[in-house]
Amino acid sequence: MDKLALVLVIIGAINWGLIGFFQFDLVAAIFGGQTAALSRIIYGLVGLAGLYSIKFLVGERRVDS
Repeated sequence: MDKLALVLVIIGAINWGLIGFFQFDLVAAIFGGQTAALSRIIYGLVGLAGLYSIKFLVGERRVDS
């Protein structure tokens, strides 16, 4: 689950970078526009992955010795 969340967060970050630098929404281009059902599902999954990934920021760190 952690790796899947990380992959989705990376996809989201790349997409936001493309939007910011080039005004190009890759997810919308691939899946038929920002309002297309599949695009909205991808956006939702990326958002959920971002929320899930908060645990990496606030979670306990193990010290292996």
